[in-house]
Amino acid sequence: MELLSPHLGLILWTLLAFIIVLYILGKYAWKPILKSLNDREKNISDSILSAENMRKEMEKMHSENEALLAKAREERSQMMREAKEMRDKMIQDAKEQARSETNKIVADAQSVINQQKMAAIVDLKNQVGNLVLEVSEKVLRRELSNKEEQEKYIQQLAQNIELN
Repeated sequence: MELLSPHLGLILWTLLAFIIVLYILGKYAWKPILKSLNDREKNISDSILSAENMRKEMEKMHSENEALLAKAREERSQMMREAKEMRDKMIQDAKEQARSETNKIVADAQSVINQQKMAAIVDLKNQVGNLVLEVSEKVLRRELSNKEEQEKYIQQLAQNIELN
């Protein structure tokens, strides 16, 4: 029961021990503990600030990345359009060149055909003229008095003529 009703001496010695411990703790322990707590608090707040800055930086980089990707996509589509236009132009130029060469070849062929046709016509006219001369010469050489015999002879010669 003595513990429940302490004596004045016990209270005094307990109070004196408490004050000495409090003084020692205040002099040597609380300053380093408070300094350590303040340093830790500052370190945590600096870390939070740093993390916030990094988050903002990451958001900024992400938006820059998106902008770069959009720009790259636009450049790629522009290059594809230019390549398609160049391809179409090359195809059109090749078609036009082929059409031009085809027209030139056809014109040359028609010119050659016309020249050969004209040469054949001239040759045919020459042969017909020679045949007419031969027939006329033979008719004139033969002195026939009868016109019927002349016509009969001309028809006989015409049947015997072979065309080249």
